[in-house]
Amino acid sequence: MNSKRLLRTIFFCGIALSPLVAAGDGTPQTISITAQRFSFSPSEITVKKGQEVTLEITTTDVSHGLLIEGLGVRTEVKKGQSAEVKFTPETAGNFEGKCAHFCGKGHGSMKMTVHVVE
Repeated sequence: MNSKRLLRTIFFCGIALSPLVAAGDGTPQTISITAQRFSFSPSEITVKKGQEVTLEITTTDVSHGLLIEGLGVRTEVKKGQSAEVKFTPETAGNFEGKCAHFCGKGHGSMKMTVHVVE
C-alpha cells in the first residue's frame, strides 16, 4: 500500500471512529434517583468523564429539585412525577448535588455526590 493510500485510510477511519472516542464507549449511562424528604437515593453515583449520562429523578412525597453546579445540572421534579436531565461530564472529580426546591426543615441536608472518573 502506498503512503498516500495509507494516510487516506487512516484519515477516514479516524473520522468514522471520532464520535465513539468523544463519547467514552458510546453508550449513554442511565441512573435512576429517588428524591424524598430529606435524601437522594442513591446518595452517591459514579460516572465516566466524556460519557453522556441521563438522570431519571422521581419523587412521591413533595416537590424536589436537583442542582449540581459543577456539572451544569438543574431540574425540578413535582410531587408524584419524574424528570429527566442529561449531561456529559467534561472534568474528573467529585461534585456535590443538592435539593434545589425547598422541601421542609431538613432541606439543607439533602445532598448527593457525583464521582466523575477518567
